[in-house]
Amino acid sequence: MGMASRHNRLNGHDSAEFHQRFRLLLLIIVCTMAVLVVRMWHLQVIKGSELYQRSESNSMRNRTIRAVRGVILDTNRKVLVDNQAAFDILLYPQRAGNVQDVTNRFATLCTERSLSYPEEILQIRKTRSVEPLRIERNISREKLVLVEAHTLELPGMVSEVVPVRQYLQGEKMAHVIGYMGEISPEDLEKEGMRYASGDMVGKFGIERYLDASLRGTNGAENVVVNVVGKEVRILGRLSPIAGRNVVLTIDSVLQEAAWDALEGRPGSVVALDPRDGSVLAMVSSPAFDPNLFRGGISVRDWKKLSQDPAHPLENRAISGQYPPGSTYKLVVAAAALEEGLVTPDTSFHCNGSFTLGNRTFHCWQKHGHGRVSLHRAIVSSCDVYFYNLGKLLGVDKIAHYARAFGFGEATGIDLPREKGGIIPTREWKLARFKKPWQPGETISISIGQGFNTVTPLQLALAYGTLANGGTLWRPRIVRQIETIDGKVVQAFTPEKRGTLPISEKNRLLIRDALWGVVNEPGGTGGALRRKEADVAGKTGTAQVVGLPSAGKVRSFSTRFRDHALFVCFAPHDRPEIVVAVIAENAGHGGSAAAPVARKVIDAYFDQKNQAGKEQTVRQDSPSRSKPSLAAVKPDPARKEDP
Repeated sequence: MGMASRHNRLNGHDSAEFHQRFRLLLLIIVCTMAVLVVRMWHLQVIKGSELYQRSESNSMRNRTIRAVRGVILDTNRKVLVDNQAAFDILLYPQRAGNVQDVTNRFATLCTERSLSYPEEILQIRKTRSVEPLRIERNISREKLVLVEAHTLELPGMVSEVVPVRQYLQGEKMAHVIGYMGEISPEDLEKEGMRYASGDMVGKFGIERYLDASLRGTNGAENVVVNVVGKEVRILGRLSPIAGRNVVLTIDSVLQEAAWDALEGRPGSVVALDPRDGSVLAMVSSPAFDPNLFRGGISVRDWKKLSQDPAHPLENRAISGQYPPGSTYKLVVAAAALEEGLVTPDTSFHCNGSFTLGNRTFHCWQKHGHGRVSLHRAIVSSCDVYFYNLGKLLGVDKIAHYARAFGFGEATGIDLPREKGGIIPTREWKLARFKKPWQPGETISISIGQGFNTVTPLQLALAYGTLANGGTLWRPRIVRQIETIDGKVVQAFTPEKRGTLPISEKNRLLIRDALWGVVNEPGGTGGALRRKEADVAGKTGTAQVVGLPSAGKVRSFSTRFRDHALFVCFAPHDRPEIVVAVIAENAGHGGSAAAPVARKVIDAYFDQKNQAGKEQTVRQDSPSRSKPSLAAVKPDPARKEDP
C-alpha cells in the first residue's frame, strides 16, 4: 500500500511539476548559449581586426638601442671622456593600466627603502602615448633591484641599459669638454628628425660643438614581451652605429698644471702653441663637475650652479671680458713705432703723473721712473710713457692696431659662447652712448683701462702673433675626428686669420723689450726668470673700480680689487708656447699672475725634456732581434729530452 502510493505520486502531479522546471532550465541554457554565440560572433567578426592589432602590439615592442657616444682624447691620446653602462627606468603607459597608481606605488617602495625618487613623476596623469616615459636616469643598483623584484606591483615599468658619459678629468676640463643633457623641446623642434624626445645631447663645450659627430646612430630591436613586460625573445635587430672619437689639441699634463696653479682662485689660464694656434691648455675657475649631469642634474644642484655669484658655468677663457691693463701696452708700442711717432730712443720724463687739461693721471710708480725710452718703459711698465704715446696716436689709430692683433672680435675657436670683447673708437662711443669721445679717455685706454675689454684667449693669441713672426691664427682645440678604429675622417688644420701690419725691425724691438720684462733688473716679470733666460712676457694690473686711499684698501671688498694679468712666451727667439693668466681680484700681475704662468711654463719644458731623455734611452739601447722561426731547423741527430 505504501509503495503503490509513492509510485502513483511520481507519475501524477509531482511528475508534471518536474517537467515544467526542466523546460525552464533548458530555456535558460539555450538563451545563455545564444548570448555567448552572439558575443563570440561580435568579437570575431566585428572587432576581430582591432583586437588582433591590439594583441600584436601588446606582445611585441620596438626598443631603441642607444648608440655608444665617441670618446674624447687629449693630444697624447689619453682618454678624457669615456662611456660606462647605466640603467634608466621606463614606464610603458599602455601596460601600466593606471599610470598614477604605478608611479605612486613606485614612490612608496622607494620611501620604504630610504631611496630618493624624482618627485615630478607623481604629477604624471593618464596618457594615451605609446612611447615609454623615462621615469629616472642612471639609477642606483638598489633601485634597479627594487624595480626587478616588484614587477607584478609595477606593471609597465622596466629597466633599460644605456651608455652614459664618464668625465675622467672632472672639474679640470669641464669648460672645454662640456656636459650632456636631455634635448629641450625648442631644440627638438629645430633639429627635426635627427633627434627624438628624451635623447641626450651635448649642451656645452666640445660635447655640444661636435654633438653630431660624437653621438652616432641609434639602433632598434623588435622584441616579444610577456604580460608583465619582460622580454621573451628578439624578433629582429638593427645594430647601432657608434659615434666618432674626437682628439683634442689639449695636453692633459699642462691642463692639470694650470688648474693646480690657480689653486681654486677665480680666473683663467690659456696656453697656446704660437706656431699654429693649437690650444694646449684652457682652464676656467671656479668650475663644475660635469658628472653631475650624467643622469640628469637635480633641480637643487642646477639652482646652486646657475645662481652661484662666482659663475662656475661660465668659461672665462673665451667669454670672460676683462680690462687688459698693461698687457695692452704691446699694442700701443707697436702702433707708435709703426706710425713713426716714436723711435726706440724717444724718451719721456716720468715724475709719477701726467696732466691733460684739468685731469691728472698717475703712474703705478708713485715717485716716477725718471727719463725712460721705449725699451725701459716696457720693462718697468711706465704708465706715463704710454700716456704720451696714447696722446700722440689717438683712439682710432690704437683701435686699428688692436684689431690687427685680434682684439675686438671673436677668435673663431671651435667652442660655443665665445665673446669678442670691446675695442672702442670715436664712432663706437657715439653710437652706443650718444656722446662724443673725450681726450682723457684715450689716455686711459693707452694703458688698457677705460672701455677696453679682452678675453684671456685673445691675449694669448695677440702675444703669440708677435712671437711667431706676425701670423694671427684662428685658435683650434680639436685636432681630428676619427672612427672607432682610429681612421681619420676629418683633420682640423691651422687656419691663418691675418698678418701683423708691423715691420720685422719693430717686432723684434718689442720682443726684446718683453724679454727684458722677465730677465732684466727692475723688470716687473721677474717671477718667470729661469736659468735658461728663455721667457719673454708682460705683467698687467687691471683696475676694476677706483680704489680708496691706501689706508682704507684693506676694508675694501675683495671683488673690487684689481685683476692680476701676465702673458708670456718661450723660448723667446723660437717660441713653442704662449701662456696668458688672469687672476681675478688678486692684485698685481707680477706677484699674483706671473707665478701661475711660471708653473705652466715649467711643466711644459719638464715634459719636453723628459720625452727627450726617454727617446735618447731608446736610441742608445742595443737592438735585440728575434731569430726567425723559419731559420731554426731541427737537428735529426738530437733526441728529445724525456
